[in-house]
Amino acid sequence: MKRIDLHYGGNLYSVGGRSLEEIQREIERAAASGGWVRVNDGEGARRDAYLWVCGGVPIALVPIPADDE
Repeated sequence: MKRIDLHYGGNLYSVGGRSLEEIQREIERAAASGGWVRVNDGEGARRDAYLWVCGGVPIALVPIPADDE
């Protein structure tokens, strides 16, 4: 997998170097009582963004396959 795009609050973020299952578990833990999830702001050079995740906050995860997948 090349990366995972996250759509949150009308903005696009991404996560690289982690599996879909890892980021799903992290979001589930954060949503249980509220917590921060570190992502990348956009697709370019790494620029950390921290999203506050809690129950009722919509997040879409979109796996982007590598070119050879």
